[in-house]
Amino acid sequence: MKVLFSALRRTCKAAGHLCRRSSHACGGLLPLPGEAIAGSSPELVRSLGSQVEVRTAFITEEEEAAFLQELEPVLKKKRYEFDHWDDAIHGYRETERLRWGPACEEILNRVRSVAFLDSGPLLGPVHVLDLDKAGYIKPHIDSVKFCGSTIAGLSLLSDSVMRLVKEDAPHEWLDLLLSRRSLYIMRDQARYDFTHEILRDEESVFSGTRVPRQRRISVICRNRPV
Repeated sequence: MKVLFSALRRTCKAAGHLCRRSSHACGGLLPLPGEAIAGSSPELVRSLGSQVEVRTAFITEEEEAAFLQELEPVLKKKRYEFDHWDDAIHGYRETERLRWGPACEEILNRVRSVAFLDSGPLLGPVHVLDLDKAGYIKPHIDSVKFCGSTIAGLSLLSDSVMRLVKEDAPHEWLDLLLSRRSLYIMRDQARYDFTHEILRDEESVFSGTRVPRQRRISVICRNRPV
C-alpha cells in the first residue's frame, strides 16, 4: 500500500521564503570541532539544545547492513518518484514497516529508549524514506494530526544536511550535520515551530564545508499525537 508522505505534512514553504545559503554564507555560528549543529546565533543553539540532538555513530556498519538487508528487497520493487503532487519532495520512494527482524528491532528499541522518554505512545509503523542522490525534501512541518511532539530518524548510506528554519522568523535557523549512521531527534518547539528539510546535493554545505550527498535512507520513528 502506498504511503502518503504528504499526510504527515502541515505546510511547505516556498524556496524564496528561506535562507538557501550555507550556514557560513548566512553569517551564522560556526560549530565547535566535532559538533554537528550550527545556527544563526549562539542563543538559538543554546535555547534549542534540549530539543534538537544529533548522535553521531549511533549504529555500527554491521547494524546499518542489517537494516539494508531487510529494506532493499522491498525498496527495489518501487520506483523513485520525481513528480510529487504538491512539489514538496523529489526523487523518493518510501514504505512503512511494522515488524522487523531481531537485530533491527533491538536497534529501534535503542532509538525509542533515548528519543521518547516521556512523550507518550509511539506510532506503530516505522516510516522508511529512500531519497535518490538527486532527491531532496523541501521545508515542511509534520502535521499535528498524524505526529506527536517527537521525531527521531536514523540516517543510512549517506551524510546529509538538515536545515531547520523558524516558521515565523526565517532569519533564525539551525543546520544539522547528519552523518551516515547517525541519529537525529527533534522535540517540542523545534518540531512544531521550525520547518525542516534535507538539502539537495548541490546545496549540501555545513558551516562552509561541502557535504556530498549520495542515496540516503532514513528510518523514522514518531510518537502519537495528543
